[in-house]
Formats: sequence, C-alpha cells, structure tokens
Amino acid sequence: MDMRSFYVKATLFIIPWLFVSASLLAQGISVSGKVTDAREGLPLPGVSISVAGAANGTVTDIAGQYKLTVPADKILVFKFTGMKPLEVPVNGRTVIDVQMESTEVGLNEVVVVGYGTQRKGDVTSAIASVKSENFVKGAVRDAAQLIQGKVAGLTVSTPSGNPTANTQISLRGITTLKAGTSPLVLIDGIPGTLNTVAPEDIESIDVLKDGSAAAIYGTRGTNGVILITTRKLRGDMRPTLQYDAYASVQTIARRPEFLTGDDYRRLIREGIAFTDYGTSTDWIKEITRNPVSHTHNLTFQGGSSSTNVTASLNYRNWQGLFLHSDNKQVTGRADVNHTMLDGMLKANLNVITRSRTYWSGVDIGDGGFANGNSFNNYVYRQALIRNPTDSVRNYKGDWMERNIYFYDNPVAYLNESYGQNEERETRLNGSVTLEPLKDLKFKLLLSNNKWTEVRGYAETKKHVSTVKNNRNGYASRGTSDMQDNLLEFTTEYAHSLQKHRFNILGGYSYQDNMREDFYMQNWDFPTDQYSYNNMETGNALKRGDAVMGSFKDKWKLIGFFGRLSYNWDDKYLVLASVRHEGSTKFGRNYKWGTFPAVSLGWRVSRESFMEGIKWLDDLKLRAGFGVTGTIPDDRYASLQSFNYNNRFLVNGIWVQGLDAVRNPNAELRWEKKEEFNIGLDFSLLSGRVSGNIDAYRRLTKDALFDYQVPVPPYPMSQIVANAAQIRNQGIEVLLNFIPVSTRNLQWNSGLNYSTNKNVLVSLSSNTFAATNDFFDAGYTGEPIQEATHRVQVGQPIGNFYGYKSIGIDDNGRWIIEGKDGKPVASADKSPDDKKVLGNGLPKHYLGWNNSVRYKNFDLNVTMRGAFGFQVLNFQRLFYENPKVTQYNMLKTAFDNVYGKTRLNDDLAYVSYYIEDGDYWKIDNVTLGYNFNTKRIKYIKQARLYVAALNLATITGYKGIDPEVNRTGLAPGDDERDKYPTTRTFTVGVNLTF
Repeated sequence: MDMRSFYVKATLFIIPWLFVSASLLAQGISVSGKVTDAREGLPLPGVSISVAGAANGTVTDIAGQYKLTVPADKILVFKFTGMKPLEVPVNGRTVIDVQMESTEVGLNEVVVVGYGTQRKGDVTSAIASVKSENFVKGAVRDAAQLIQGKVAGLTVSTPSGNPTANTQISLRGITTLKAGTSPLVLIDGIPGTLNTVAPEDIESIDVLKDGSAAAIYGTRGTNGVILITTRKLRGDMRPTLQYDAYASVQTIARRPEFLTGDDYRRLIREGIAFTDYGTSTDWIKEITRNPVSHTHNLTFQGGSSSTNVTASLNYRNWQGLFLHSDNKQVTGRADVNHTMLDGMLKANLNVITRSRTYWSGVDIGDGGFANGNSFNNYVYRQALIRNPTDSVRNYKGDWMERNIYFYDNPVAYLNESYGQNEERETRLNGSVTLEPLKDLKFKLLLSNNKWTEVRGYAETKKHVSTVKNNRNGYASRGTSDMQDNLLEFTTEYAHSLQKHRFNILGGYSYQDNMREDFYMQNWDFPTDQYSYNNMETGNALKRGDAVMGSFKDKWKLIGFFGRLSYNWDDKYLVLASVRHEGSTKFGRNYKWGTFPAVSLGWRVSRESFMEGIKWLDDLKLRAGFGVTGTIPDDRYASLQSFNYNNRFLVNGIWVQGLDAVRNPNAELRWEKKEEFNIGLDFSLLSGRVSGNIDAYRRLTKDALFDYQVPVPPYPMSQIVANAAQIRNQGIEVLLNFIPVSTRNLQWNSGLNYSTNKNVLVSLSSNTFAATNDFFDAGYTGEPIQEATHRVQVGQPIGNFYGYKSIGIDDNGRWIIEGKDGKPVASADKSPDDKKVLGNGLPKHYLGWNNSVRYKNFDLNVTMRGAFGFQVLNFQRLFYENPKVTQYNMLKTAFDNVYGKTRLNDDLAYVSYYIEDGDYWKIDNVTLGYNFNTKRIKYIKQARLYVAALNLATITGYKGIDPEVNRTGLAPGDDERDKYPTTRTFTVGVNLTF
C-alpha cells in the first residue's frame, strides 16, 4: 500500500469519530464541586461560575457547592468580588473543586465575628481585620502590638520599656469613670489576655469596634472585642516544621540630660550650693546595661483532612534596659482536629500552657495579685537625683549612703534586694460540632483555664531598710491562684434559597471565675542565706509584728444569645442580635440585663443603575445600633461587707474590731453603652483602591461613680452607684491602595485616621447626686502634692487643671494668670486662679503602613502619629528648678525662663511644664530577603530579616517619649520615675522544612 492510499483510508476512518466526539462534547457533562477560600479553607457562597464565551452559569450555595452542565472541552470561569478570578479547563472531569485566593483588599474575605465568621461583604458592623502577613514585625511584646497603628479608632501605645509591661489599648475614647477599660480578648473563642498566646503563633486579629458587632457579648463588649485566631491546619498537609527566631538589642529612646560631676564643680565655682564629694559617677550607667534578648518559635503542622494537628513551642528570654529586669517565658500549644461520620462530626482539642519567670525588685508579698512588676522604679528615681560627685562605695568597700531618710544609693538598693515571680497558666478547651443536616450545626465548647503565681522578695541586712526601717533583713512570700471555666452551646442554621441567604444562631453561655491569694511578711532574720525560703526564722513573727493576709472571691456570668443575618441578592443585608445576661456582681434588683443590636447594609454597587460604572468594584452603606455593658470590677460591690481589723485591749483581753468595708446597693447594675454607627465600604479600580469610613456616637449611661451618702443610715459615707453619663463621638477612615503591581514589584500602602470627641455629660441622677459637678484626678506626688487633672460636667475627660504661668518676675518667681485674667504673683495665688491648661488625649490619630516587595526582597514600614494633645513633663516639673540643690537636676534647670532669668521659686505645678505632645513615629521598619530554596531538598522556605521598633520620633516634646499613659482619668502625665521607653533592633530568620 502506497502512502497516499494509507492517508486517504486513515482520513475516512478518523473523520466520523471526530464528528461523534464533537457531538458528545457539545452535549455537555454534569460538573459539580466546592469552592473554598484558600486562606481559611472555608466555603464561599455566592461565587459566580460561568462557561468561557457562553452565557450559561450558576452560583455556589451557602456551603460553597455548585453544579453545572457544560461542554467537556470548555473552560470554567470562577469570579468572586475580593478574590482573584480563576479559569479552570474542564478536560472531561465531573468533579472540580477550587480554592480562590483573596486579593487582600477586597470586601469579601472571611472575617471573624462573634461566635462565627462572615464574608466581609456581608458585614454590616464596624469590624477591622488584620492578617499575619500585615502584622508589625520584630520584638513585639504582645498581640496588641502586632496591630499597632493598623486599625482606625484603636490606639495601642507602649509607654513603658519594662520587658514585663503590657501595651495600653483604647478604643473610641474613654467610656467609664470607675469600671474596667480593657477590651474583651478571645483566643479562638475562649476568654484570655493579650499574652495568652505567643505573637508568633497568631494567624489573624479581628476587632469588633461598634456596639452592633460587640452586643452579642453583652456586659463584656463595651471596651471593644479583640478576636485572636491562632494558626491552624485546615485540610491535608504533609508534615511541615517551621522555625522562627530572632535576637534583639535595645537602647533608651532618649536619655535625659542631668548634671555630671564636672557640671557640679563648675556650678559650685559659680556660687551654686552643691556639695562636691570628689568623684564622678554616672548613676544611670551604673544601673543600666546593653540588653540582649532572643525568641525562638517552633511550629509543627501535618495530617489529613480527617485528622490533623498543629503544635508550637515558643521560648522568650528578654532583658530589660535596667539591671535585674527581665522576662523569661515558655509557651506551648497543641491544636488537634478530627472529622468522622462522613464529615458530620468534628472535634477539636486545644491545649495552651505558659510559664513565665522574672526577677522582681518590688515587694509583692502584700496581696499583689498578678501585678507583673519586675523593676522598682524608685531605684530609677534615685539614680536620677543622686549627687554625681558621690561614690558607689566608700574606701572600705561598703555601699556609700548619705542622708538615707531622703535619698538612697540606687546601686545598693538594686543589689541588696532579690525577688522572683513564677507564673503558670494552663488552658484546656475542646469543642464538638455536629452537622446532622447540610445546613444545621450544633456546637458544644468547654474550657478550663488555671493561672497560678508564686512570688518572693527579700532584702539583705546590708539593704538600706535595715537602718531606715529597723528591719535587719526582710522577706515576703505570696501565692495567687485563678480558675476560669466556660461552657457554651450554640445552634446554627444557614440556608440559601435562590437570591435569599440567611443564618440563624442561638446559644447559651456559662462562665464562673474564682481567685485567691495568700501573703506573708517577716523580718529581723538571723542570716541572709535563707532569702525568702525560711520565713518562720524571722524574729518579727515571734514578737507578733509580722504581717499575714489572704482572700478569696468568685463570680458567675450566664448568658442567652441569638443572632439573625439575612442577605438578599447580595444587595440588602440585615443583622440583628440580642443577649440576655446575668451576673453575680449586680445588685439583687438587677441581676439580668438585655443587650440588643441591629445593623443594615446596602450594596449599592449591585444595583442595576450602577452597572455602567466600570471603575467601581463594590460600594456598601452600613448603619448599626447596639447596646453593650460593663460589669463592675469589684466582685462584691453590691453587697454590704465588714472586716475584722484593729485589735483593742479591753479588760486585759485583746478584742478584734469589726469595720464596715462597703455600703450595700441592691440597685447596682451594668454600665450601659448605646452606640450608633454609620459606615461606607468601597473598592475601586479592580481592588487597587479600597477602604471604609465610619462615624459613631456612643453614650455611656449609668456609669459607676462614688457618691456621698449620709451616715447613718449608711454605715459608710460613700457608695458605688450608677448615675453618670459620658458621650464619645468620632470619625474613622481607612484607605488601602496598590500604587504599583507588576511581576517583580508590588507596593501596598494603607492610611488610617481617627478622631474622637469626649465629654462628661452628667455626674448625677434622680437617685444619686454628686456633691460638685467636678472631681480631681491625677497626682504630682511629694513635695508639690497637687492634683493634675479635673473631670467636670460639660468638659472632656483628660483636662489638665492648675495654675497658668504667664511669666517670671525679676526675682525669678512665677507670675500666674488670675481668675480674672490679670497677672498674680505666685505668693498671692489662690485655688480659685486654677484653670484648664490643656488635655492629655490626642484629638487626631494617623497611621501610614507600607509594604513593598521587589523580587526576593520585602520591605515593611509602619508610621503613626498623634496630634492635638498635651503632656505634663514630670521630669522638668521636679528636676528643672535650680533652687532645689538637695538633689541632681536637668542641665536645662539653669536656662532662663521665658527668656528673662533663672527660676528662683519653689517647686510648683504650673503650665510652663505642660508641653505639646504631637509626634510622628517611624515605628517599625523591616527589611527581609526570601531565599530561593528550589534546589535545597529539605528546606521549603527561608527568609532572613532585620527590623527596628520605635526607630525614630519627630516631636517637639522635651521628655523621653511623648507616648505616655493615656488610660484612666489622668492621661498625659509623664511620671518622673517611669521605666523609660526603648528603641529595639532585631535580626531574625524564618525557616520552613
């Protein structure tokens, strides 16, 4: 057969089969599958699925499932707002499961809400979500610092450089006068603290900012809710080991400039009444060091979709700037998931154990429950004021002490005392989820948390307290214990019907908490060798002078809650919730409270009249209202209490007296916060620009305050009652944009801005009336002994209140502005001349975050600032007065005041020491390099990075750092002996095997 004949016969044979195949392909096959989020592994409802070049298509249901008949040779196109589009060839397959990746700036990524998750596009409340890749990098101290400067309306500050200190959090202003201000922190749904898990073990942090989002948590939601999601394995994964480690060094952010020994001698020659002891000592240098810290985190993940595990071990060894200030911590976590009964039953077991040890130079044996002190700031004060011409030791080698009833040798104080705290925390929790029907889930969650602390402190016979307090060796010992139990049962039903999607949640919550504490003190020991480990040998116990104490308390919280969310055609959104909650802390007439919430959303971009606007991806309007509460801190504030206290000798017999501790208040209840929020979410230019705007107004009613009452009928002159009102209102703006997006270069940037206006509306009610329409807060300390702030009806909280200095006379004495605006000599001033001098709360907060990736390099820069506030500089207030020669002072003490002459007046709290605190910080800079590991057999990923925290501060403030305490009723006080803030430099590595 010739070749031509062969080709003709082959063609005649193949052509019919081609027609048959084309006919089969044209008829189509049935394709089904599930669409999930690549990050969370959660189903994505509402995903649009179409055939490329054709009009037919479908959308996924509430479980992310779809089914579609398509030609076997076509391509399926998956589209979902906020997710990267996918094109998947069918290739004759009947089952096609896909995972969609978020564009990171879309409005439909999955976010965590109370008791569940939601698509961001369905969210109708003010909720902020920050993923791990956007966290602050470097040596962060807790979970809050990971999102510092990244959430509009949430201010996270680090006013102390103490390695055991926590960050300070404030959300949308001050809402209370007496109750707690800490937000509710939930780790995988279980109450905890910002230190419960290691920052390296956190996957995402979601913040419920407004009342409509937080109301489902009732009496715990007023200060906001922070939802921490730890790293978990979802689905199949071959065993993977990840090792993260970094080492850090610290320096003081800005060292205060005090007089040196040479300065003393020069000033003595000029006639200043200093004393020269003949040497030169840098007392700050004597008690500080160059601290080196290191952290190691090891994470294992692996398993199948039916059984998998995530386990991590974190070790932290941090040194502080001052000697003997440190923080050593080990945290372990294991998370096990198991699925059975064809996916109907899912079980989770989670264990977290944490152990922390730190040196403590503070006497904590007197009932200091969980105070976390690691350095005695009194030592820092003594180092500041000590004569720089004095010696650390005398010619005999003993500690040099002079005038010990006023001043102590800080080096001796530090080295002749010893203390150690050991904390242990164990959290056990597990959950079982049953899904008997496709859209119905039952979940039971149980948790037990046990926290213990053992603390000890001792002073040797060489300690200054031997002479000053006649102790001859002192020791204290204490233990604390806390247990928290939680049970929650929820039922959830989710269903889709054509354009309708709804979700119904109902649940029950029970929580009980118990804590107890024991402490003892003894002194006059025969030897220093025992430290605090042989307490009974001190003679003070034998004389009956030793001190001992203990307490135990407990409370319970029970709640019933429900929530309904409804979505029609991704256009109209409704969420409504209610929680009915009871607490043992309330008075007998108010054991239960109800906390409702409702929010609405309208996705304007889904309307037909918006179809022609191609540059607009998504536009959603939101409005919400919610009621939350705050429980009193005192667990027995509603009950009348008595305590056996002083002893009296009656007829030769010692009798204990019985004293009243508090007045009863059967009407005591929760502080109630009502909050309105309106918001706008938007996404433009295919996700290149996105963000949101929120405006809120929150009114705290029934705020707790101490009121004067008559004696009798009350046994005490004060009672805690609900009567005050506080209002906060403000605006928050978040803007994310992608200036550059190419294969080799990606630049993501984000701006956030917030402002808040606060006012005390009232201090009185029909039942309880305040004696005045104001009260004073804050304190300068000795010898000035003045309140620094005034809280007054009709005024914002945080006002500095004192004498306004307007000049200085020829004799170096203050000239004060009187109540009538006329000058008054400092000797003639009166309390009536005091006035508002500024406010310690910033009016404006701004953050700017940038992330740049170029090939294998990545650069992250976080900047933030606060504006429109004042700071009371305590160091200048006490140490910038040349008349007080008894102790050291700042070099600026001899500068002319108001450009006229040196100060020659007593220490005084005047406006001269109140400065503008505006600042802009280059807060976090991280530069990393990702190595190419394709040719390395056992290493999947490798990254090396360097980072800096608190790198630079642009400010006119003369103190160490304008970022000072902003909590409580005296914000803006820069305490004179506060542990100074630090600048941290870090080098680290991330390895995945």
